[in-house]
Amino acid sequence: MDAPNSLKKGMTPDMDCQKIVRRKLPPFQRYILSVKVIIMRSLSLQVKQPGKKMARPGNGIVFPVLAFALLILVMYLTFGAIEFWPGHAQHKARFVERNGSQFTEEGRAFYVNGWNSYWLMDQAVEESGRERVTEVFRAAATMGLTVCRTWAFNDGAYHALQTSLGVFDEKVFRALDWVIVEAQRHGVRLLLSLVNNLENYGGKTQYVKWAWEEGLGSSSYDDSFFSDPSVRSYFKTYLKTILTRKNHLTGIEYRDDPTIFAWELMNEPQCRSDVSGDVLQAWIEEMAEHVKAIDEKHLLTVGLEGFYGSANSPEKEDINPGKWYGKLGSDFLRNSRTPSIDFASVHIYPDHWLSQANLSEKMSYTSKWVASHIEDGKRELNKPILFAEFGLSNKVEGFEDSHRIMFYRSIFDAVYDSATKNGAGAGALVWQFLVGGMGKYNDEFGIVPGEFPAIDELMKEQSCRLLALRQGKDSAQRTFADC
Repeated sequence: MDAPNSLKKGMTPDMDCQKIVRRKLPPFQRYILSVKVIIMRSLSLQVKQPGKKMARPGNGIVFPVLAFALLILVMYLTFGAIEFWPGHAQHKARFVERNGSQFTEEGRAFYVNGWNSYWLMDQAVEESGRERVTEVFRAAATMGLTVCRTWAFNDGAYHALQTSLGVFDEKVFRALDWVIVEAQRHGVRLLLSLVNNLENYGGKTQYVKWAWEEGLGSSSYDDSFFSDPSVRSYFKTYLKTILTRKNHLTGIEYRDDPTIFAWELMNEPQCRSDVSGDVLQAWIEEMAEHVKAIDEKHLLTVGLEGFYGSANSPEKEDINPGKWYGKLGSDFLRNSRTPSIDFASVHIYPDHWLSQANLSEKMSYTSKWVASHIEDGKRELNKPILFAEFGLSNKVEGFEDSHRIMFYRSIFDAVYDSATKNGAGAGALVWQFLVGGMGKYNDEFGIVPGEFPAIDELMKEQSCRLLALRQGKDSAQRTFADC
């Protein structure tokens, strides 16, 4: 066959194919491919071709040195301090800190717009699941999302990180190492939760079961997790192991990695056997002090749902969705006042809390719930408030996707309004993002980015306006190209 017209003088079909492939790749991958081509060509010039003279001896060292230098540059850009991710500016991450009721980074307010994907470590254990992790990070990056909340625990379940008390699976740890690096590569920070109040992925139930079976525990009751000295000691061992883990890919200990936004002591802690709340409060104080003794750089939160305990005023108790919610052994204000706790978390699930209410009533309640906690952050706690989980069920009769848009927007607007006034509303994390083919990980709140573009656009809009508050509109557009 005749050569294609696209071939120019001096080009080979292989060179033309390289140009076509480069055009289809993302910018950074095009750059890497181009550098590789330069390296190969520079090396090939050292090979004597039939009928041609070798390069002069004086030039012989130039090409290998150039090739080596380019190789080092590629390795630095790929694994070093310069970050490349879709739509984000390139900069080295710094630790997020707290200044009163606001998060800060390098002295400027830092606002959280993000999501939950609890399953990242679990999926990263096997090579076949890692593309799902990359896919969700890639989708989040196109929306300008800043923080992902995920589990840094799996106690005794499938793909367990902790296989028995104080015993860890290195393969699973390496999966968590990889998740942290992949998050950093996409410009996302991680809020890592350290144990579950629920039985999913082991949780406090598994700790108590292990201790009881080994003859170490004083009780087989779940809530002894908070009071049993042996169980508390083993949990402290777990905390130290996580905080001081050296990432095998970067050589950085977790406690020194700013990719980690913050630690969360427990997902939705409750101690229903002690309505006074004293047992849970003592546990929070002890564990928070233990974390801070090992890691002073990262922020720390409890992981609360936001319910007000019975020791609060009747006005605060009335904010709860029902009287029962004040008798769970947790107390939003008391627990969040703990000195070693840097910020407070709140969850929002009106479909579960107000199952008989209509959409309008749920929306009205959500507004009251959000406003109360933002006010507490400013007036009572002087700490940021992060709405760390919120969702609207798709199993409620009459559900429409537009209901989620309305629900999410009400929370985003409250956070943005607070931010414009330097208030305590520091951000929100939707529950939850998945990718296609993850049915068993889904629940009634799951979202697959791209399936409902209006949600993607809403989240991108929130990212842009929070970024504009932090940096100014023009600077925000330079940082995140889609603003």
